[in-house]
Amino acid sequence: MLGIEGYEPEWHHDADALAAVHRTRFVRLIGRKLRSSWLMWDMAERGWFADGPVILDFGTTHVEITHRKFDECAITWDKIDLNVPIDWYEHFDWRPDPHAALRHARGCVLRAVNIIELVTVAEWRPRVLHAVEFLFDGARLAIYNAMDENGINDVPETELPVTNWRRVHVA
Repeated sequence: MLGIEGYEPEWHHDADALAAVHRTRFVRLIGRKLRSSWLMWDMAERGWFADGPVILDFGTTHVEITHRKFDECAITWDKIDLNVPIDWYEHFDWRPDPHAALRHARGCVLRAVNIIELVTVAEWRPRVLHAVEFLFDGARLAIYNAMDENGINDVPETELPVTNWRRVHVA
């Protein structure tokens, strides 16, 4: 997928299911420092290609997160070899820590991981899978669905509207 050798994400649209599938692996990351992060970089456009996975490096393991469509998220573990060139349109590469929110979390110790759902009034979809939230000592990082691509922010959790969000604790 996306010219990334060995990358075959499995998509989820339910926060509880996503949390259950990945809980054991996330528990192992608690207490570890975020060493670096990687984004897929469009060299022709000179910017982040937000459709590509966001890779968080915790030393012994990488967690790879991607969002697509309205509310789908895939999390993979150690599937992307950053040393293998991206074989797609010949102008993509990996860039370390290019986003300010990622740089802010670098070096911080992970203390919790949550899946965030947006609570809606729509009967057909009362909850929408929105983000994977990482709470570090001194930092918060959310990798969220930005409508068919990834978004990244570090807005403090105290600034989130309480009535519109549901947290599913993962680790």
